[in-house]
Amino acid sequence: MTKAKTIRDFTEGPILSQIIKFSIPLMITSVLQLMFNTADTIVVGRWGGATPEACENALAAVGSCGSLINLLTLLFVNLSLGAGVTAAQDIGAKNYEGLKKTVHTTVLLSLFTGAFVTVVGIFAARPLLILMGTDPSVLDQAVPYTIAYFCGLPAKMLYNYCAAILRSAGETVRPMRYLTAGGIVNVGLNLVMVLVFHLGAVGVGIATAASLWVACILVVIHMLRTEAPYRLELRQLAFDKEKLKSVLRIGIPAGVQGVVFSVSHVLIQSSINSLGKAVVAGNAAAANLEGYVYNPMISFYSAVVTFVGQHKGAKKYRRMKKCILWCLVCSTVTGLLLGWAVVLLGPHLLGLYAPGNAAAIAAGMVRFKVCTTVYFLCGVMEIGSGIMRGLGHSTTSMITSLLGSVAFRIIWILVVFAQFPTLSVLYLSYPIAWVLTSCAHYTLAAITLHKERKAAEKDVSEV
Repeated sequence: MTKAKTIRDFTEGPILSQIIKFSIPLMITSVLQLMFNTADTIVVGRWGGATPEACENALAAVGSCGSLINLLTLLFVNLSLGAGVTAAQDIGAKNYEGLKKTVHTTVLLSLFTGAFVTVVGIFAARPLLILMGTDPSVLDQAVPYTIAYFCGLPAKMLYNYCAAILRSAGETVRPMRYLTAGGIVNVGLNLVMVLVFHLGAVGVGIATAASLWVACILVVIHMLRTEAPYRLELRQLAFDKEKLKSVLRIGIPAGVQGVVFSVSHVLIQSSINSLGKAVVAGNAAAANLEGYVYNPMISFYSAVVTFVGQHKGAKKYRRMKKCILWCLVCSTVTGLLLGWAVVLLGPHLLGLYAPGNAAAIAAGMVRFKVCTTVYFLCGVMEIGSGIMRGLGHSTTSMITSLLGSVAFRIIWILVVFAQFPTLSVLYLSYPIAWVLTSCAHYTLAAITLHKERKAAEKDVSEV
């Protein structure tokens, strides 16, 4: 019983307060991480070169690598979602022996995938950046930045898998502390690498990799020392066939979806690259600021995945619906408030990234007006996806998202943007895709919940 008490059971007690207590540390974590990332961008944008043009090149180098990094990492990083859902279902069913198997299977999986992605990323960086049409003046900084970042990928993989286990058990404060410690290291090293050693974009990459290792080491130490059922014991590292199948069944579709989403983002980034360095820099700054809206919203996505997973394990479907509704309300309100705050303060915020660069600021404001004003729709879409994944129907979520968002965006770029090649037309693909995908997600979620509830009631009546 002592060990079980170290895990939070969300299938009982007041729903809204539990969701808020679960989500607030995630919000704080994401905002702090974004602040550290913002510091990266501001440092490289202001002091990344000896001239304003060199600073713009450094900022564009960092901004142009995001889509590529996501493309190469999301398949394996998103496998951690399978770990979190599997662990949450174990916890909801009070299957603590199964939880131990989940922990050791997923940690071992993260070590293998982390090593693989690092090698691929280091050797593929230059050819893929060239394929994306990265400006030659930016390429010489973008390649070493990407390589430096990938040196921290094994740590990022291991941290994400361990953090997913902790969150499935209701532990959201500890991951916040570990990322905060890593972020502080990140900011300090950024200043040293850029201001002292004048390394520009690659210095930011080195600092980021170091911060990932700090967070990873801290979370692993905790899991080695804890007495909770999710304790990590190195001698027990092994693949459990059934748990591995469960993790992969949920995680692979999420990973594939992330990769294909990144393909559409790479296409969009390539389209943005064709509009000039000022637009690339403005988009990078706006996207970074947009994260201050997205990441607080996504904390409720993490909540709905965990809450739905635990309630599925406990077979409490009526209460699950209330959890879903509250997560949806919280995400929508958060998206509206933060989205409009960013839009209203847009010129001043963008000026922090690109001081005196009117063209970059104007490009960033186009993104804000088209996307960020209705960014709450993205949160609505993510909650719908989280419901399906928490239920274990990750493949359905993947297919829906790929058809509703990715396929639509690609068609939009190839057809509409090709005819009207303006920044506003390019960005318009986002809100339309959010609406289409949300409608599909919630329709399928309602059907799936009804079927699973009926099946559970039938099982009880037969017993």
